[in-house]
Amino acid sequence: MSDTRELIDGETFAELQQTAGAEFVTELVGTFLEEAPRMLAALRTALARDDAQTFRRTAHSIKSNSLSFGAQPLAEAARALELGGLPVEPAALDALDALYQRSAAALQELRHGRRP
Repeated sequence: MSDTRELIDGETFAELQQTAGAEFVTELVGTFLEEAPRMLAALRTALARDDAQTFRRTAHSIKSNSLSFGAQPLAEAARALELGGLPVEPAALDALDALYQRSAAALQELRHGRRP
């Protein structure tokens, strides 16, 4: 099984393309790839400031955006952070960031026409 298939649900992605149009989905993916690094940084800032509300809200946004593309593992990791409160260690954010990087690469492949 390719990394893309492990990270992105092909049916969800194809359904989004069918519903919204492939060109629009390409734009949505681009927007997500631009915004997600800022959201990941916002999680780190919220953790450093002990700001549970911003942390939870940002994790929720990452989860929701990930689900719309079928990035289920990324959504699940963000959901765990959303529901778990502020982590004691930043390692949870490192793991989320690493998963985002892999998911972003898979979305880039799909964005450029490679099917899972």
